[in-house]
Amino acid sequence: MTAAPDQRPSEVTLAFLRSAFPQEWREPALGHEAVTAWEEEHRVVLPEPYRTFVAEISNGSGLGPAGDGGLQPLGGLPDAWSDLGPRVPGEPFPLAAAWNWEDDETVDPEGPDARIDAAFNNGSVVLGSEDGQSFWLLVTTGPRRGEVWMVADVGAVPVPGDQAWGFEEWVRRWHTGDAWWD
Repeated sequence: MTAAPDQRPSEVTLAFLRSAFPQEWREPALGHEAVTAWEEEHRVVLPEPYRTFVAEISNGSGLGPAGDGGLQPLGGLPDAWSDLGPRVPGEPFPLAAAWNWEDDETVDPEGPDARIDAAFNNGSVVLGSEDGQSFWLLVTTGPRRGEVWMVADVGAVPVPGDQAWGFEEWVRRWHTGDAWWD
């Protein structure tokens, strides 16, 4: 595995996450044993507080920060997800900064690009989708570990900018009803 488990989130954080996802919208939590087994299979340790959220509170929710279909279960993919090859959460997340590949002259607009495929598939779990072809990712490896990014057909960006939110901050922003990019 690429990292040791982070320190357990505070009870204040866990209480907030419980309140943000009402019981009737939660999928059953996986439990710590199942989360550890998933991590071992995928050679990664999930960042906190997402790890404890999935183990103790909910493994996905029909209601959530992701606008199209709610919060995905661990390892789940939204219906709109394109098949760009296998997802490998334990591989290094390939980006250190936002990348607008739509305007990058080194990207061939006619063909597949391994760098774009890696941005979609490596070093993250998919939290959900927004507006069809935009996807929320939680980075699981590398220097951007624990950050929420949006990846779409035009590029990838940390949310809301270079000082990206973690899972808790992302849920808080959704829960308060504030716009993502303000």
